Amino acid sequence: MSIADNLLKYKNELGQSGVELIAVSKYQENNAIIEAYDAGQRVFGENIVQELVEKQAQLPTDIEWHLIGHLQTNKVKYIASFITLIQSVDSLKLLTEINKQAAKNNRIIDCLLQIYIADEETKFGLGFDEVIELLRSDEYQNMKNVKITGLMGIASNNAPDKQTLDEFIELKVLFDGIKVSFFRKDDNFKEISMGMSGDYKLAIEAGSTMVRVGSAIFGKRVIKHYKAE
Repeated sequence: MSIADNLLKYKNELGQSGVELIAVSKYQENNAIIEAYDAGQRVFGENIVQELVEKQAQLPTDIEWHLIGHLQTNKVKYIASFITLIQSVDSLKLLTEINKQAAKNNRIIDCLLQIYIADEETKFGLGFDEVIELLRSDEYQNMKNVKITGLMGIASNNAPDKQTLDEFIELKVLFDGIKVSFFRKDDNFKEISMGMSGDYKLAIEAGSTMVRVGSAIFGKRVIKHYKAE
């Protein structure tokens, strides 16, 4: 099947649920992204800042770019002028830098707080107590150039379906609690980004509003290595 056919399959499936499809284009060539774009896809997710910056400069300007990978504070400045959503905010330090760079670009940048839900040490994310601490902090309360619109989480790799579903439900329960406690009157706080190619159906069952699908749309990736700046 072509990229367009794969996209259509997901669009039809997700259309009934209202869940947004983020096409993960990490390591994909521009022509593959254009094929998805021509098929109607406008929202793409990237993991690596250098790769994202190169693609953003070369591809249509109406693409909405989401940063979904771990973001170092010293890389924020490269994407602050154009990024639509940073899904992977995993510390107050990072959020502070995003706020600073957004102000320099006269923008308000939408962000998701990445929550640690996996049973693995390799994943990034805030603990449940840390996210409460961040939202209560004076530093966050005084930020004018970031908008927290929800939470993001990555389930454990290759876990049984029950464990994966439990992890997603855990994130949804946390989301509901945070919504009531901190964002009751804020309609912008509405996104739960969870679910990828292998587990997106479980994520939707648990209440996901965004799923991140890459290989199931584009096929196998060709790994590139980017030098550190």
